[in-house]
Amino acid sequence: MRLQFLESGEIVTTHGVRGEMKVLPWADGPEFLTEFNRVYIEGVEYKVESCRIQKNCNLLKLSGVDTMEQAQAMRGKTVQIYRQDADPDIIFAAELIGVSVMAEGKQIGVIADVLDYPGNKVYVVRGEYEYMIPAVKAFVLSTDIDAGMMQVRLIEGMRTDES
Repeated sequence: MRLQFLESGEIVTTHGVRGEMKVLPWADGPEFLTEFNRVYIEGVEYKVESCRIQKNCNLLKLSGVDTMEQAQAMRGKTVQIYRQDADPDIIFAAELIGVSVMAEGKQIGVIADVLDYPGNKVYVVRGEYEYMIPAVKAFVLSTDIDAGMMQVRLIEGMRTDES
């Protein structure tokens, strides 16, 4: 199911004295947040004045946040983006939670978690059994977020209680 807002990072500290904030991004990399002109923090929309990359973080300057004290008050808060501002072809991990997973025409469960490993993501599917399915084309045959459905190909060893 497509979400209206997507959590994209956390404000971890201030940067400088003019209201800039350091954001730890929750996307694949800090480049992602540089693409947006607006963000949402605790239900309030802010215009992005600038967003640049510093190492693995973003330095974010928002309209109306002009002092170090104002930026400090935002520390620990979650930065969200509006889903309609993101590429519709991108599927976010948060949108996969609860998606029904089918294998060979039979529902095997729903996605309960998305684990992020260095090589690829792994979907944790829970139903009658629990499965760990690597998020690669060899095993994930199709995904329809709008219908809440994923088709997968299972192999031996994906079911967590198999020996």
